[in-house]
Amino acid sequence: LYVELELLESCVLAALEAIDSGREAGVAEHASLAKARASDLCEKLCNEAIQMHGGIGVTDELDLGLFFKRARVLQRLLGDGGFHRARFAQLKGF
Repeated sequence: LYVELELLESCVLAALEAIDSGREAGVAEHASLAKARASDLCEKLCNEAIQMHGGIGVTDELDLGLFFKRARVLQRLLGDGGFHRARFAQLKGF
């Protein structure tokens, strides 16, 4: 998971660099790529945390179930990884 977190950080930094440099052409592509990675990684991290804690991971004793629910709601509101990957492909002309 550490490698995936580093990859996400690279995507976010590339998007921020595109914004700071004023290049309008690359901002949407970098932002879509970063959002897709963040969405997928958030869900994966929540799943891994729940799996590590076993059955207690979804009870009210831990907040993991709440984090998982919030991650799913945010995916519905902001778009899941598939949506952002499709948008990235569309912006690249595929």
